[in-house]
Amino acid sequence: MTPNQLAALAAHRSLLSTEELASQLMLRPQSIRKRYCQTGSYFTVRPVKMPNGRLMWPGDSAEQLAAEAAK
Repeated sequence: MTPNQLAALAAHRSLLSTEELASQLMLRPQSIRKRYCQTGSYFTVRPVKMPNGRLMWPGDSAEQLAAEAAK
């Protein structure tokens, strides 16, 4: 899937996987996981931890991060 297709798919969902968020931000998923392990968030965005241990991020995470960067 291309990043545009992932963004369109994410717009219809309320949560994103770490891989989907990384794709939107043009990062490696491990970068997001590392920051989460160090601080408990990824630059103020906190995920929901599912019962199976996966992290699910708010669907508007990329927008939240862009807004924080603009400040």
